[in-house]
Amino acid sequence: MQKAGDFLLLMKFRLNLTVVFSAVIGYWLAMGGNAGLPGLLMLVLGGFLITGAANAINQVLEKDYDKIMKRTQNRPVAAGRMSATEGLLIAGLCSVGGSVVLIYFFNSLTAFIGVLSMLLYAFVYTPLKRVGPIAVAVGAIPGALPPLIGWTAATGVLTYEAYLLFSIQFIWQFPHFWAIGWLGSDEYAKAGFKLHPSPEERNQHTAFKICIYQVFLLFLTMYPVMLGIFSYSFAAVALLLGSGFVYWGVQLFKHCNQQYALRLMIASIIYLPLLQIAMAIDILFR
Repeated sequence: MQKAGDFLLLMKFRLNLTVVFSAVIGYWLAMGGNAGLPGLLMLVLGGFLITGAANAINQVLEKDYDKIMKRTQNRPVAAGRMSATEGLLIAGLCSVGGSVVLIYFFNSLTAFIGVLSMLLYAFVYTPLKRVGPIAVAVGAIPGALPPLIGWTAATGVLTYEAYLLFSIQFIWQFPHFWAIGWLGSDEYAKAGFKLHPSPEERNQHTAFKICIYQVFLLFLTMYPVMLGIFSYSFAAVALLLGSGFVYWGVQLFKHCNQQYALRLMIASIIYLPLLQIAMAIDILFR
């Protein structure tokens, strides 16, 4: 049981599921709500393996830093329950397995985007976290690629609809990760990560930037409605969700404390999947 638990920790199971969910939404939308179960299952498997490989490499590379932070010190490689070699072996098997699934059951473009996402996360974003705040912008790229994986799995091509899904998920990550950074900035700084906001940057200036991104995201979710991709019913739901999300950004701006940073982080975690579910339901009844 310990080995199984450590495997799930190495894969970052809960985070992995949210990534795979975004890919499934992209697939569902591209198929017009007519996605078959076999295709969905293969996409989930391929996406889970590719994402797990990226997370495993990340934990191997950051094992010495994970030991310092309470939030990450129980990860299997950091805690010494799994060797770095074992972690890399699992990552290698998952990356190969995931790539094979994506290219065999779907197409080479889908596999390419999946591998690109893994490489950017593991070998570009991960080391950049110790360089400067640019890491969040760079990390938002692989973080926004899952909808493209799903879209191309269904169509084999990238279209403007796919790029819109990418853009929405890309922008969402800034308030999401800045809220996480606000909460963990002391530990991040202790471990040598140079992420935004630093302990000194937990102020109204940072909170205002979060609000700007949230407002932009709200307007961005209206754009697919203007193009006729989604209905006005979706627009109403997106407006309601977006307004609620902005509300917690404004509260952080007013109070600038950990309590409201936590509420903002929770709001961000709730916002994206609800928005994606609204997209999936809307396309089903178009």
